[in-house]
Amino acid sequence: MSQAKKGDRVKVNYTGTLEDGTEFDSSAGREPLQFTIGEGMLIPGFENAVEGMAPGEAKEVKIPAEEAYGPHIKDLIADFDKSQFPPDINPELGTQLQLEQDNGSTTIVRVIGVTGSKVTLDANHPLAGKDLTFNISLVEISGCGCC
Repeated sequence: MSQAKKGDRVKVNYTGTLEDGTEFDSSAGREPLQFTIGEGMLIPGFENAVEGMAPGEAKEVKIPAEEAYGPHIKDLIADFDKSQFPPDINPELGTQLQLEQDNGSTTIVRVIGVTGSKVTLDANHPLAGKDLTFNISLVEISGCGCC
């Protein structure tokens, strides 16, 4: 039976949980996740876990933060004055905002604090600094992603 390798287009079902068992993502009720191993479209630990699996195989894999969304970086948290926000935006705890950088690129940030006239924004991925567990089932290998 063939095993998934770099360059293969694969379909997987998965459920991702945090260390405390909280589910943060799942393909349940949706089409299987389809990607090409080695393209870097998913976190490295997930791609590495699928490599070597055979269709029909299932496994649980623990992925450390370094192979997932990286460490939580304190320098990506900053305070802003509410007056710096456009009048039509009322920042509330948990809100995601899109900020435009000086170079024209955009960054997604979360509001993690609102006190008085101050708003605290976090540009870290919500799962940064967290070890993740995935239950993965390989549904199909469809060969290289080139055709």
